[in-house]
Amino acid sequence: MKNFTYLQPKDLKEATTVLQKFPQESLPYAGGTDLLGLMKDGVLEPQRLVNLKTLTGLQGISYRPGKELELGALTTISEIAENQSLAEKFPLLTQAARQVASPQLRNVGTLGGNLCQRPRCWYFRGDFPCLRKGGDICYAVDGENKFHCVIGGRPCYIVHPSDMAVALLAYNATVEIQSPQKSRRVNLKDFFVLPQDDYLHENILRPGEIVTRIRVPESAPGTKALFLKVKEREVWDFATVSLAMVLVTSGKQITAARVALGGVAPVPWLEETVSRSLPGFTLGKDAPEALAGQVLKAAEPLEQNAYKVILARNLFKQALEELAKS
Repeated sequence: MKNFTYLQPKDLKEATTVLQKFPQESLPYAGGTDLLGLMKDGVLEPQRLVNLKTLTGLQGISYRPGKELELGALTTISEIAENQSLAEKFPLLTQAARQVASPQLRNVGTLGGNLCQRPRCWYFRGDFPCLRKGGDICYAVDGENKFHCVIGGRPCYIVHPSDMAVALLAYNATVEIQSPQKSRRVNLKDFFVLPQDDYLHENILRPGEIVTRIRVPESAPGTKALFLKVKEREVWDFATVSLAMVLVTSGKQITAARVALGGVAPVPWLEETVSRSLPGFTLGKDAPEALAGQVLKAAEPLEQNAYKVILARNLFKQALEELAKS
């Protein structure tokens, strides 16, 4: 790892100002569970790390019934996983958080960092001048692509590694972003970018901007939610495929729905067609197979990863069956 300067800003304004002034040389540092690995591997070589951990106003969980949920970007994954109020009102968040990494990493890793982590593609992380590192080729196209994307690729076939992003996308969350000049708020779906729009970055953050807060709208009465994750190893691992489903029901009939997938695309993937098709479906009566074939209908798998489409459809059916019992 190359030497770097460790900066301790006194407030958010100073932190964002440094990051904006030295955009090619500085990176924000919170939990560091991803950043330090990238630095050790020589993928990133910042001259400055700007510590965010001691800044006030970026921590904590705030929820009042009838109001939106607010999550500080420095809230640890463990805090989310262990919060009983969230488990009752926003179960997707605790279900997803409990499946992130290991207990040790959850104790350190932050929500903001989880959303902004870099891809786990072994070509990006390895000694390959790939497209995302400024090269001219995505090695996954003709290489080892078992865990790469099946939809939304071209020209880069990464998958986004965040479990929390999938759950938050299903909840239609928004992200608050701060720069030295102003704050802005964007829908989480618009926070991430596809490679066809920008193959060097995974999100819309500009130099000097950091995520400060995530907001989740109040759940409607009759809401049911479930997060499912398939991993290659039973111990902690990134999702091969994950699914977050939020249903608003009247009795057993679905009146509104959002279905999001992880492990299948360069961004957390919102299954918009399926989400629009679910209202009118009766849990426990209508067969899930009737809609499962629509999941990833536009997928274009690579040579080794067509199995992900089958997995996603089976998770979809499993989620409907489990929520029918709840």
